[in-house]
Amino acid sequence: MRFLLRRVIFYLVTAWAALTINFLLPHLMPGSPLQAALDRLQGTVSPGAVKALAAQFGIDTKAGLFSQYGRYWSHLFAGDLGVSTSEYPTRVTTIIAHTLPWTIGLVGVASLISFVLGTALGVLVAWRRGSKLEALLPISTFLSAVPYFWLGLILVTVFGVSLHWLPFYGGYAQGVTVGFSWSFISSAISHGALPAVTIVIASVAGWMVGMRNMMLTTLGEDYVLVAQAKGLSTRRVALTYAARNAILPNLAGFALQLGFVVAGSLLTEIVFSYPGIGYTLLNAVTSDDYPLMQGIFLVITLVVLLANFLADLLYVILDPRTRQEA
Repeated sequence: MRFLLRRVIFYLVTAWAALTINFLLPHLMPGSPLQAALDRLQGTVSPGAVKALAAQFGIDTKAGLFSQYGRYWSHLFAGDLGVSTSEYPTRVTTIIAHTLPWTIGLVGVASLISFVLGTALGVLVAWRRGSKLEALLPISTFLSAVPYFWLGLILVTVFGVSLHWLPFYGGYAQGVTVGFSWSFISSAISHGALPAVTIVIASVAGWMVGMRNMMLTTLGEDYVLVAQAKGLSTRRVALTYAARNAILPNLAGFALQLGFVVAGSLLTEIVFSYPGIGYTLLNAVTSDDYPLMQGIFLVITLVVLLANFLADLLYVILDPRTRQEA
C-alpha cells in the first residue's frame, strides 16, 4: 500500500510538472495562435474580428502569466483544449477524438503483435540455443536496422504499386461511409495492413533479441537447474520458471512503448498518409497550430505516465521481491 501511495504521488507531481511545461512552451515559441490565424486570413481584419478571434483562442494580452496559467488549469479540468487555428473553428478535442482511434488501432495492434511474436520467438530461440532457429537473429536484426520510412517505401513499391495487392494511401477507400459496417471495417483493415506490417517487421527483432538474452541468463540460475533436476516438464520449466522472470524487462519496455503509441509511428503515418495522431501532429507543427500541438502533447504526456504507472504495478504483481521491498 505504501508503495502504491508513493508511486501515485510521484506520478501526480510528474504530471503537474509536464503539464506546466506544456503550458509554457507556446509562450516561449515565436508567434502566437492568434497571429497564425490572422496570417491565414486574406485582406484587412477589423479590430473587432481580432478581438473575437482572441476570445476564441482564450488569449488575453492584458492578463499576466500567472492569470493565464490559472485559466489554463481551469480549462483543462473542464476538458477544453481550445480551438485549432489550422482547422478553425474545429475544437482540438474533436480533432484528437477523430484521429486517436486510428493510431491506437494501427500502432497499438501492430505493437502488440510484434511484442507477442518477438517474445515467443526469443523464448524458443533461447531454449533451443545452438539450433537452426538462431538464424532468425541476424535476419530480424537486419530488418530492424532498416529505417521505418525506407521499409515502408519498399512495401509500397512491391505490394502496392507493382503487385496491386494492397492499398497504400489513407485509412479507408474513398466513398466508404465511416461506421460499424463490414465495408468500412474491411477497407480500414486492408489500408492498415502495409503500415502494420512495417511496424511489426521493424520492431519484432528488438523484442526477440532482448527476450533471448534474458532467457539465456535466467536459464543458468539455480532455481531453473533445480526445476530441471526434479524432472519437471520442459514446457513448465521454460515458461513458468525461466520465461516468467526473463520477461520482466520486456514488459517494462512494452508498457513504455504503449505510452508512445499515442504519438503514432510518425514516419510510417507520413509514408502511408495514414490519418493518425502522428500525422496530425506533423500538420499542426507545419501549420503553427499551437493549440493543437499543445493538446496532442498533453494526451501523449498523460498516456506515457499512465503506461509507466501500469508497468510499476505489473512489476509488483509478477516479481515477489518487489512486493517485499514495497
